[in-house]
Amino acid sequence: MLRSCLVFVICLAVAGPVPAFQGKDKPAAGAASQASVITIHAQKSGLFSGFAHNHVISAPIARGSVNSQRMAAELVVVVKDMKVIDREASEKDRAEIQTTMLGPKVLDAERYPEIRFISSKIEASGAQRFRVTGTLQLHGTSRELSFEMTGGPDHYQGKSKLKQTDFGIQPVSVAGGTVKVKDELELEFDVSAASLPATATSTRQ
Repeated sequence: MLRSCLVFVICLAVAGPVPAFQGKDKPAAGAASQASVITIHAQKSGLFSGFAHNHVISAPIARGSVNSQRMAAELVVVVKDMKVIDREASEKDRAEIQTTMLGPKVLDAERYPEIRFISSKIEASGAQRFRVTGTLQLHGTSRELSFEMTGGPDHYQGKSKLKQTDFGIQPVSVAGGTVKVKDELELEFDVSAASLPATATSTRQ
């Protein structure tokens, strides 16, 4: 059943650039810590899609590096940390979708253990609004992405979309294609600078 071709995350990836817009490299002392996460929505399609359900995946941002002077950021998602959180699915179905998502047909976590976003340009587009451009490394493929985000100075939110086929992933389908997951995934990101452990790269800067 549409077992999640999901995710990419990505997406994970996408949330990556967010922290780069801070006016400082570290959050102020005493700032509340909040998990940074990308939520991925995979919608169903096909003639008999009414007999299936949509998928929701949580992709925690594992670590990141920020250089406020250069307005640059690097964010990493560990693929095995991604979790299927479908409310409509049973525990058994969620476990099956999770296995398919991390397996060789979709994200192939063993071969591609991380998703990484590296910004190349961050520009202000309005009051607390930013345009982010960078490279998303996913499933052995690198592609340039541009998207909008809002917030600051320590908390950012935004939305974006990705196509699975752009990263060499074929949307899962069953019943001869009468039930399948759409190629395009919807991403919602919520990033707190205080929750981002440094990457190995950032510790050398």
